Amino acid sequence: MSFKLGANSLNNRAGVDPRLIEISDLAISISNIDFGIPNSGGLRSTEDQAALFTANVSKADGRTNKSYHQSGKALDLYAYVDGKASWDKLHLAMLATAMLQASAQLGYKLKWGGLWKSWQDMPHFELED
Repeated sequence: MSFKLGANSLNNRAGVDPRLIEISDLAISISNIDFGIPNSGGLRSTEDQAALFTANVSKADGRTNKSYHQSGKALDLYAYVDGKASWDKLHLAMLATAMLQASAQLGYKLKWGGLWKSWQDMPHFELED
């Protein structure tokens, strides 16, 4: 089974670091589960990041505490199961496997928010420079 990112997901990752493009391209081709990139899942402006902080869905306010998304070095994903987006932990762990495998194959260091100790951000992936 082979998956491909749709037009919206490709558009939503515009402006992110080319390494994340490579990783996500390889990951979708090897993944056991389909996935996509949500509207705010790629590059974010200061205003977009601040709005997510205000909505209590991000720990970064975009000004004092900046997000990796603001530099294009982060990508959020969702699983796509039974024709709809899923943020189920099992589904996100399955796609994390593909993302981490792809980054290892390409020689890039990638951090997954699902492995953070302070709080889990399972849809989140960021480059480790």
